[in-house]
Amino acid sequence: MIRTGTAGWSYADWEGVVYPRHKGPSFHPLRYLSHYIECVEVNSTFYAHPARDVVAGWSRVLAGRPNFVITAKVHKDFTHAESLAADAEVAARSFLAALEPILTSQRLRALLAQFPVTFQYGASELRRLSRLHALFGSLPLVLELRHASWFQPPALNAIRGLGCSLAHIDLPAAWNHPPTWFPPVGGIGYLRLHGRNKAAWFDPRAGRDQKYDYLYTEAEVGEIAARTQRIAKEHDETFVITNNHFTGKALVNALQLIARLRGQPTLAPAELAHVYPELSRCTRHGGQQELF
Repeated sequence: MIRTGTAGWSYADWEGVVYPRHKGPSFHPLRYLSHYIECVEVNSTFYAHPARDVVAGWSRVLAGRPNFVITAKVHKDFTHAESLAADAEVAARSFLAALEPILTSQRLRALLAQFPVTFQYGASELRRLSRLHALFGSLPLVLELRHASWFQPPALNAIRGLGCSLAHIDLPAAWNHPPTWFPPVGGIGYLRLHGRNKAAWFDPRAGRDQKYDYLYTEAEVGEIAARTQRIAKEHDETFVITNNHFTGKALVNALQLIARLRGQPTLAPAELAHVYPELSRCTRHGGQQELF
């Protein structure tokens, strides 16, 4: 099974582009998105430890969408700090306890651990991954490793031995970035799309929005659909997450991918189709008042 969705849903620049300008009192962005895509990756958990009542709220707003599922990024303290903190076990238990409402409802399908490109294959790094798997191994754990050193046989075999899955990544090409294909690792197929804005990606002055300001062309979407199908042949469950979020581009490409993978038009928000007329070739518009 292939599920396609966006990384996150709370962006100020989505107002009036993804989300309607005029909303009813019961509007919730997550429920709204669940009518168009098949999953979301929670990325707010990378920046702040989640609050259990907020997570419980996600479960409530998704009550009528039983097939909609969630993945979540582990907090950056586990992946971007120089080393794991002494209280990492306590922090991991707290993190998982906060996610319990979407865990018990079986919506939470995987955790994603995203490491920076500076995290390279080595003995101490493998020990860190082993510790991370021990902390979160009660759930399927997907590793996003951005340095090419992790994609050689010794490293791939070590990750297999840990029982983790390894994410495929689409991002601007560079000598130290992962290859576009590698042998399957782990039980979960996972492809993250960051865009190909090379000029901004490697510009230290560029902000987050600039780096992820990229719309995949229809030809590139076709290429990614073929890559997705190849990944899905090796896994029972595959996720495609669009992270090129600026001004709704992530949702545009997610809808194009869904339509391409299904072989038929899919539903799109009227606001988004107005801003991105290329969606008219692969989507249809539905009434939206019932989504509020």
